[in-house]
Amino acid sequence: MRSQPRKKSRSVPDALIRYLTAGAFAALAMTGSQVWAGNAGKVTHLSGILSAKRADGTSKLLSVKSDVLEGDTLSTEAETFARIKFADGGEVVLRPGSQMKVESYAYNADKPESDNILINMFKGGLRAVTGLVGKRNRQKVTFQTETATIGIRGTHFGALLCQNDCGGVPTTSGSAPPNGLHVDVTSGAITMSNSAGTVQLNAGQFGFVASAAAAPQQVPPQQGIQVTMPPSIAENKGSGKGIGKGSDAECKM
Repeated sequence: MRSQPRKKSRSVPDALIRYLTAGAFAALAMTGSQVWAGNAGKVTHLSGILSAKRADGTSKLLSVKSDVLEGDTLSTEAETFARIKFADGGEVVLRPGSQMKVESYAYNADKPESDNILINMFKGGLRAVTGLVGKRNRQKVTFQTETATIGIRGTHFGALLCQNDCGGVPTTSGSAPPNGLHVDVTSGAITMSNSAGTVQLNAGQFGFVASAAAAPQQVPPQQGIQVTMPPSIAENKGSGKGIGKGSDAECKM
């Protein structure tokens, strides 16, 4: 019996295999870099409930060591203090009843030209210490509020946005702080700007802006509002370092 001729198998050419393999690895590498690029920081201290609304619309309760992503809107509940450490070493501590959004966060240690940090503060109070981006590209770090934009100069500062909800904040007069944006500067300097004007505040100075239509102004220390944080949130246990008043970027809040 004559044997049937064997059909030639259609093998995939080696060049095509190499092309597809390289493409797959490139896609994986791109996905990994995108995930890394969106990871802005981590929660390091937390005393209550902290939630994050993601850029895709989903919501999540965060805990210590949770990632904070670019596009996250962070909200603290009553009696909650939360401390976030960002990838460039900068830190923010949020007071109870606060809300802020990480509008943009771009940081690559080897590419200073790509730096860009924009934090939008919707309500409440915070203390912030700028990290490496604030040191090498201070014009690339901005804190935005409804009344004014805060620019930094290698800085540790506090900000409190009052909207009929600052009754628990102590003042020298004993009355609630007036509505508007209150700031205090511990080190470095900041600018407060809006359509009505700009003011620069240096270490030890206080500022206030009543609304987006009112010019920012420096206020006397006896009228200033200082944003304070409890030691349990402001300090790093064990190292004795944290972020707060009285020294550089690594001291108590």
